[in-house]
Amino acid sequence: MTEMQSDFQQSEHITYEKAPPITDLDGAYGVVSRIRGRLRRAVRGRDDVIEAVIIAMLGDGHILLEDFPGSGKTTLAKALGDCIIDDMPHDEIVAIRRIQFTPDLLPADVTGTTIFDPNSNKFFFRPGPVFAHVVLADEINRTSPKVQSALLEAMGEKQVTVDNRTRQLDPLFFVIATQNPLDFSGTFPLPSAQLDRFLFKIRMNHIPREAELEVLASIRTRRQKPAPQEDLPRVTRTEILDARQVIEEHVHLAPAIRETLVDIAEVTRNDPRVIQGLSTRALVLMIPALQARALTQHRNYVTDEDVRALALHTFGHRLELAPGAGEVGALIQELMAGPLEALARRGAAS
Repeated sequence: MTEMQSDFQQSEHITYEKAPPITDLDGAYGVVSRIRGRLRRAVRGRDDVIEAVIIAMLGDGHILLEDFPGSGKTTLAKALGDCIIDDMPHDEIVAIRRIQFTPDLLPADVTGTTIFDPNSNKFFFRPGPVFAHVVLADEINRTSPKVQSALLEAMGEKQVTVDNRTRQLDPLFFVIATQNPLDFSGTFPLPSAQLDRFLFKIRMNHIPREAELEVLASIRTRRQKPAPQEDLPRVTRTEILDARQVIEEHVHLAPAIRETLVDIAEVTRNDPRVIQGLSTRALVLMIPALQARALTQHRNYVTDEDVRALALHTFGHRLELAPGAGEVGALIQELMAGPLEALARRGAAS
């Protein structure tokens, strides 16, 4: 085995006792609780972002964070990767990889490339960092559109094509991407097709005063190597995939909720302040997110509260507004007020 090959392989495979399959909502909620507990222990003052990350992962989507340097995004991604036990180890796929996007990055640096090995006189594939359960795509808008597009197939189809050969990524494949605000110098705005691959886009703000003081008080502890946290159990890759299946099969989504989503989309398409309204794909991606959010609230059904909670995260980056239309969050709240009111009336009449 060459040195290049070993860079992408774990030094050893640890055998874990296989956990029983998760088949009900209580088991799926247990997965949520374990991930939530470990992430909140590692990242302070980001409970809202942690909830969005959990919902996106269980909803089989990806998340884009618009932030500033030093906001804790790397800590969050590493903590998420540390949550996951790979109970089906694979030579090419690891728990977490980070891609630091820069202007000189190449597509092969993301997807992988074919390399000639003079010792064996053969070509072999060196996997790129997308071959991981959790991928942190850091400052994704610092690189060129050509490299940004290298993630399109991976995020949309969970596969990459290199040298005319398609290779499958793991079913768990989950991307946490960050971007700098667009008014920063040296940024390349993500095209609509790339933005549409993200289930959520969230703008991160500074953490509350109390949480920031707590971070400062624990600097010394955080710099030391953390001890194993036996009181906070992890989850396996299979448990996450099982939880996704349970959510799809056992969290009820009433036809009235689907009608409301279509009504919201039609309102955005017909409003003169919106140049490009919501697509059908946006509504399709919204459904598993709503079901996952219901599970995080320990419910087996979706309500209008879930729609209100996720609307801005899911729809905000998919709308193209006309000049002078105002702030996207306020506009979304205004446009969905009518459909949600109609949903409440239908619920009261039933």
